[in-house]
Formats: sequence, C-alpha cells, structure tokens
Amino acid sequence: MAARARSRHSAVEAGIASAAVAEVEASLAIPLDPHAAGFFDVDNTMLQGASIYHFARGLAARDFFTWRDLAAFAWKQVAFRLSGTEDLEHMEEAKQAALGFIAGHSVAEVTTLAEDIYDELIADRIWSGTRALAQLHLDAGQRVWLVTAAPAELASLLARRLGLTGALGTVSEIKNGVYTGRLVGEPLHGPAKAEAIIALAAKEGLDLEQCSAYSDSSNDLPMLTTVGHPVAVNPDAHLKRIARERGWDVRDFRTGRKAAKIGVPAAAGAGAIAGGIAVGLAMHRRHNSTIASVRRALRP
Repeated sequence: MAARARSRHSAVEAGIASAAVAEVEASLAIPLDPHAAGFFDVDNTMLQGASIYHFARGLAARDFFTWRDLAAFAWKQVAFRLSGTEDLEHMEEAKQAALGFIAGHSVAEVTTLAEDIYDELIADRIWSGTRALAQLHLDAGQRVWLVTAAPAELASLLARRLGLTGALGTVSEIKNGVYTGRLVGEPLHGPAKAEAIIALAAKEGLDLEQCSAYSDSSNDLPMLTTVGHPVAVNPDAHLKRIARERGWDVRDFRTGRKAAKIGVPAAAGAGAIAGGIAVGLAMHRRHNSTIASVRRALRP
C-alpha cells in the first residue's frame, strides 16, 4: 500500500510539473474555443517510432555515448519488452538510463542539438494523418497539446515545429542551467499523463468532456478515459479491442507491416522512454553483433 501511495504521489507530482511547463506556453495562445482541446500522444501516434530513440540516436552520432552503450542498454530492454509486464525494477533502470543521456549537459546545448536532430531524423517520421487531425482542432479554434513520456524540452520542440499549442512531457530536474540526471516526479506515463491533463485543464479552464485525446497504446487508457472524446490512432491489439467495445473512433495511418513493427508495443509500459531504443536499434543498418542479437529476439 505504501509503495502504491508513493507511486500515486509521484504521478501527481509529475503531472503538475508537466502542466506548469505547458501553462507558460499556453499563455501565448488566444483560443476561439477556450473550453475544448486536443491531447495527442507522440510515439506511434503522432510520430512513427519512439521520439526518445531518434533523439538518442542523434546524440550517439554526436559522441554523447557509444553505440555499444546504446546496444547494451537496448539489450536490457528486450526481456522487459517481451515479458509483457511493467516490472518496477526494469522501469527504474529504463528511467535512469534515459536520464543518463543528458545528465551534466546544459539545457542550451541539448536544446540546440534537438533542433538539428529533429530536422535529420524526426521530421520525415511524422504521421501526416495524425497531424491533420491536430490541425482540425486548431482550425476549430481549439488548443492542441502533445502528451508524452519524452523529455519536456523535446516534447516542446516537437509541438513548436508542428505548430501546436504546447506539450506535456517528462520534467527533468535542472540546476544552474544543467541537467542533474533526476526527474521531477516520474516519467509522464500512464496515470501521470492523466494527472497532467487534469492539472492543465484546471488551470486553463478546459471542459474535459469537450476535449479529445489520441493514442496508440492501451497504456494510455487513463488519458483516453479522462476526456469525452477518446480516439485510438494506430492502435495496439488491446487498445483496438477496447475501442471497438466502447465505440471509440479508430484511425490507422500505418502502411504495411514495416511501419507497424517500428512502434513501441504496449508491453513496454513506462519503459517506452527507452523501449523504443531497442526497437529502433533492431532496425538500424549499422548493427554490430550485439544489435544483431537484438534483431533476432524481436523478430516475429
């Protein structure tokens, strides 16, 4: 019970911190429909694959760490990914490894690199269909936020490049302009996403019954059930079944099996912060022998 209470407190803390960051961005927008908004998951919903993987790949290319380091980390995620459970120890390892990417680096440095990495590795992976759904909300005078376990700075960059209102993301602790390697609360995953949306709605005067949420993963059921209009986008099997049972709209913009394989499965849970790295590495052409083993493990 104590562990569950701590987890609940951490989720609330993460949600409030993420909402506070997004509120600053939202203050710059003047909505025509102030009580409704759209909330979009990122990985496999707005973006093909995992945003943190593409970001990490760009950092590796810039010698933030070695491909061997990344491969070793990915290998730890394989068992996690195939187990179908959200093991707390694995989740903690995933969180710490992801934080290690930027610990000790300045916010200014990482932000500048993220701009370049977006152009190189992310821009061409945006699902045009999902982007069009977001535009429908904008055209109706509503605000649109991304909601993701990715770092808040990366999430905000994605939102800005897509012309959206802002983003709710995992908040990293910063001291004197440098990342400490610790989080504020927990990764913005599962219940924490719902807490962030609820906190933002309270500050922005949103009517959640008029709001919409979009995701590919059954792990986002807390977010989807928080709003009045949930939509399954490129859904995993579990979410597709639930969407059909509950009469939710379903949109699938994937083309062929290759696109479907790129995404992080629902089984990755909070490990989605890093689970996408394992998937992406398995598809990377510059495999060494370790990565080749990862490919074999992930092959259906």
